[in-house]
Amino acid sequence: MKKIPTAIPDVLVVQPDVFEDKRGYFFETFNQEKFAELGIKYDFVQDNESLSAKNVLRGLHFQNPPFEQGKLVRVIRGGVRDVAVDIRKGSPYYGKWVSIELTAQNKLMLWIPPGFAHGFLTLEDHTVFSYKCTGFYNRPSEGVISWNDPDINIDWMIEFPELSERDKNGTPFINFNTPFLF
Repeated sequence: MKKIPTAIPDVLVVQPDVFEDKRGYFFETFNQEKFAELGIKYDFVQDNESLSAKNVLRGLHFQNPPFEQGKLVRVIRGGVRDVAVDIRKGSPYYGKWVSIELTAQNKLMLWIPPGFAHGFLTLEDHTVFSYKCTGFYNRPSEGVISWNDPDINIDWMIEFPELSERDKNGTPFINFNTPFLF
């Protein structure tokens, strides 16, 4: 297992060791000791999974302190364009984003620490997305930043994704008062 740095040092791509032969493949999706060696030293308390059609965009989501969440995300079936936005006040990367394509074929994972907004766009029908969280979901603490905010300027490579009502009404970044500190 190895980590691959991104343009924002705290967000990491994790490339697992995949063992393949004519029968199929095997890899560890999580091993606490190995992840700690990569610098990901968190306790995970909740696993989530979603199924989405092609061109569904979910995000940009986060949970406010004290219910913040770090997320270890991956794709089980299909593919996504995954995005993490730094929302930590005082960070040199505040308002900046990184994106990676996660697919069932490449088996990459992305570590998104607390203090980041997260979103993804599905690239295929029947995409199954999985994420481990370092905090429990707490509805009153959830936040949504506009997926298409011009100040963040994420290149989703799609003009009209399928969105939930909540995601259609995200907070503009210019009006966002972050509770996260760097």
